[in-house]
Parts: sequence; C-alpha cells; structure tokens
Amino acid sequence: METVKTNATVDAKGLACPMPIVRTKKAINNLNPGEVLEVLATDKGSRADIQAWAKSSGNQYLGTIEEGDVLKHYIRKGGSGEEQEETKYPNVVSNDDVINKLEANEDVVVLDVREPAEYAFGHIPNAVSIPFGDLDNRLSELDKSKTILVVCRTGNRSDMASQTLSSNGFENVWNVVPGMSEWNGPTETKVQ
Repeated sequence: METVKTNATVDAKGLACPMPIVRTKKAINNLNPGEVLEVLATDKGSRADIQAWAKSSGNQYLGTIEEGDVLKHYIRKGGSGEEQEETKYPNVVSNDDVINKLEANEDVVVLDVREPAEYAFGHIPNAVSIPFGDLDNRLSELDKSKTILVVCRTGNRSDMASQTLSSNGFENVWNVVPGMSEWNGPTETKVQ
C-alpha cells in the first residue's frame, strides 16, 4: 500500500459541519496548484461535503481513507485555469418562510440531508431523510413535480444538495438557510 504524499494537513477531528469545510477552504488557499491537502475529520458527513465542495470549486477530490473513527480526505488543489468561483445555489428560503409554508399546509416536501444521527435527534415533522452522501443514489425517491425545501444544519450541505437536485431535473428546489442550527419551529425526534 502506498503512502499519500501531502503538502499540508488540516485537523478537523471532533468538529461538525460546516467547520471541516471552512478549515479546508482556508488551507487550500495557502497551497500551490497541484499540491495535496490532507483533511483529518471525524464527522461522517464530511466525506460527501468535501467531495462536493472540491467539485464545485475546481479542486480535485482524490479520495478518503478510514482509519478507525478518523476519515483522511485528500484534495489536490486545482491548477491555474482549473479553479472556479464556488457556486452557491440561488433559490434560498428562510426558516420563518418554511414555518409559514408548513403552517399553511402548502404542498411541499422537506428534504433533510443531514446524517441519520442528526436527523434522529430532531427534525422538521414529516421531513424526508436522505443524507447528502446518499442523494445521488436515491433521487428516484423524490417527486420532480413537488416543491422541495432542502435543509441541513447550517445551509452548506443543503446548498450542495440543492445544486445536485437542480442538475438532475428538479425545478422547484429551495435551500433552507440558516437551517436546523437556528430552527425554532416544531421538531420530532426518532431516538429510543
């Protein structure tokens, strides 16, 4: 087995979304094109987050190695001409607007793209749980004719998920910002 040669390492162990991405963005800016960044994380959602961020920013996601509870992510900084401005999904809806839509019984689907444990400890009632890392393989579970309100903890994973849905033909998709971190509407739990 070969060792991956890295030029810098970011320690994001014990940090939840969005901190692994925040630290990765900051560190990659200090690298030269072609250099490799290693990101150490324990947040299981970081695999999908970092992969999607690398793709949207013109950097190359090389892969992830699991060592116990630690995920070692490897990203190669894009070369000149490869980097691109990070894309943000344009359709955004506030937490208060979502609460109003739910109270008015509007025909919307709330899609929660957080990890199962996050969902279990508190989610919007009747929200559909599809973790961001599983979304590509589970698109068929969603109805393209519905209005889909995508939520995560802070609006980062839901932004990338909204882009994924839009690029797969879903036309009425909205990213819920700031998401569950500041949600003051009704919640359900699935913990026993």
